Formats: sequence, C-alpha cells, structure tokens
Amino acid sequence: MANILIIYSTTDGQTRKICQRLQQVIEQKAHHVTVVPIQDAPRIDLTAFDKIVIGASIRYGKHSSLIVDFIEKNRSFLDSRPNAFFSVNVVARKPEKSKPEHNPYLQKFLRQIAWKPRELAVIAGKIDYPSYRFFDRLMIRLIMWMTKGPTDPKAVVEFTDWDQVESFGRVVSDM
Repeated sequence: MANILIIYSTTDGQTRKICQRLQQVIEQKAHHVTVVPIQDAPRIDLTAFDKIVIGASIRYGKHSSLIVDFIEKNRSFLDSRPNAFFSVNVVARKPEKSKPEHNPYLQKFLRQIAWKPRELAVIAGKIDYPSYRFFDRLMIRLIMWMTKGPTDPKAVVEFTDWDQVESFGRVVSDM
C-alpha cells in the first residue's frame, strides 16, 4: 500500500472533481490518497508520501502560477518519487489534442518548467457558462467560437472522459 498525494489547482471545480474520482479509483487498489488544493500544499509534509500527482486546469492558456512555483520549489523532491502530472483543458475535447504529446497547453507548460513528470495525462474539462462571471463568459464564448466549440451562454457541457480518468488512476496506482 502506498501513501499518495494529489495536489491540484482548479478554476471552476472540474479539476477537483477529477481528483476525487482519481482518489476513488486509487483507493480501490488499497492505497491511501490525500487530495490537497495547491493553496494548502505548503503546509504538507511531502516526505510522508510515496507518490506525488499534480493536476492543474487551464484558464486563458495558462496553468496556475502557484502550480509552477510549487513544482520549481520542490523539483528535487518530486524527482525522488514516482510522480505524475495531468492538465485539464477544454481543447483536449478534440481527439487530435487529447494526448500529452499533441496538447499545446501541456507542451507549453512542460517547456516552461524543469521538472519532467514520469507520467502525463491530458483530460478534457468542462464548460459551464451560467456559472462564469460576465467577462469570463464573454471571453470563453469567443474562444469557443474561434475553435468551433459550444457558444450557447446557457450551456453546461462536460467534456471529461471519466473512463480516461479511471484509466489514469490505475496508471498512478501501478507506478
């Protein structure tokens, strides 16, 4: 049994939901999982964990700077343990951008950091126009229009492939 830490940043809650599903899948394999938002990560004793997973959502083309800072500060420790990173973004709804090697946001992020995660995943997120503030709703609709995605301001569209999430959970369990 391994003690696994999942640290995440979320913008609208979908990444947290994905982490909760990962936790369920991994715990079915008799591991213990702790899920922590990035804001609480500085208070965690990383040495208490055998494996580390980091998940981060995209907003306006970028992962949270808190995630980048955490990774850079803890890179040596991350390298000393089995580890994984997953990116949650809506562009991953497109089959040609749903793999780590073809997802532009993940590739840009990996070039930005020195850490080389051992396992990678890209998971499609969710559009929830009614919950967005006016500016975000306007900007995301524009981006979706440009990329031929849903633009109805009343739309809530979950692109997340839960089978993929569960498969990634099994990868994490076995690493």
